[in-house]
Amino acid sequence: QVQLVESGGGLVQAGDSLRLLCVASGRSFGMMTMGWFRQAPGKEREVVAQIMHFGSVKYYADSVKGRFTISRDVTKATLYLRMNNLTAEDTAVYYCAAAMKQFVTTEVEYEYWGQGTQVTVSS
Repeated sequence: QVQLVESGGGLVQAGDSLRLLCVASGRSFGMMTMGWFRQAPGKEREVVAQIMHFGSVKYYADSVKGRFTISRDVTKATLYLRMNNLTAEDTAVYYCAAAMKQFVTTEVEYEYWGQGTQVTVSS
């Protein structure tokens, strides 16, 4: 079993930055594929960024490329999402997810989810 706890969300202004954290416990963090997802009001959940294959492969949604950076610290079992130049369109609940696989191609492959952290960007 894997437990994921997100933190770092908040209310910021457009153009500001935030760093989200996701602390994992329970199993081999370094072997997991980890991802950040978000869900805005009235919209479906969407993938934001993923890190897989022992951290060697990273994926970003087009909407966040060049602004967001996913990273992890295996020694701390912590996943990060650095978000720069935030816009109102980034407002959502952000979720951390984990899969006991080296590669993931679909959201349904993620087995474990955190409770989410709210990010609100005022324009």
